[in-house]
Amino acid sequence: MKFRAKIVDAACLNHFTRVSSMVAKLAKTCTVRISPRKLNFILCDRAAHGGVSMWCELEQENFFSEFQMEGVSAENNEIYLELTSENLSRALKTAQNARALKIKLTNKHFPGLTISIELLSVSSSSRIVTHDIPIKVIPRKLWKDLQEPTVPDSDVSIYLPVLKTMKSVVERMKNISSHLVIEANLNGDLNLKVESELVCVTTHFKDLGNPPSASRNASRDRHPEQMVDVHVDVRKFLQFLAGQQANPTKAICNIVQNKMVHFDLLHEDVSLQYFIPALS
Repeated sequence: MKFRAKIVDAACLNHFTRVSSMVAKLAKTCTVRISPRKLNFILCDRAAHGGVSMWCELEQENFFSEFQMEGVSAENNEIYLELTSENLSRALKTAQNARALKIKLTNKHFPGLTISIELLSVSSSSRIVTHDIPIKVIPRKLWKDLQEPTVPDSDVSIYLPVLKTMKSVVERMKNISSHLVIEANLNGDLNLKVESELVCVTTHFKDLGNPPSASRNASRDRHPEQMVDVHVDVRKFLQFLAGQQANPTKAICNIVQNKMVHFDLLHEDVSLQYFIPALS
């Protein structure tokens, strides 16, 4: 197995740093999948155990000026690594205003990703800062559990409002209840609802619009104004919102009634899918 890559473009470097920072907020540990064309950050907490799942994907050619890899074999030309997300994010944060960044799969005292950052000093000479991030190589037999999640047919799909607005609303709601109801219809309406013994609070978002596919996939006997809902853990939803520092280019919420909510986001050329299971 071999992997080495290099980023020299400042905008690509900043964008890659933002992606790693987002992943660190969403997942304490994650799997990095390296293939010839793509890089994925994966979180696969089994939904059966009440966990969330994440699939973040970027095309390597949009970020790296050099990208060389050899997988475990010719027919399985991929590498799966597990690492602590914060370690990667922290290392990349030191790369602001860097001239170049190199990432390499190494085995010094332990298997690791070595990140070398070329920084310009005041005297215009460059200095290299190196970070060694411990990793765990995931054996071939476990790859089957780390494939892209299948998205079940949703009962309602709706565009999301500005995520920062939603975050400030949900932050206040979490003080009322640990359960949050997300409900939406095919008329562009989305409601967030919490209730306790003393109070019931609902925030309404109107005219958000529904993706064209939503009406095609929807059940024909459902009235456009009929709500579909899902009950989720408010902290898991808040964690997802906290991970989004910039408002995405596209943000869609897909609700499968009483089963799960699936968020489909596009940040420029990085796609993020995030799944939160329903509370039973």
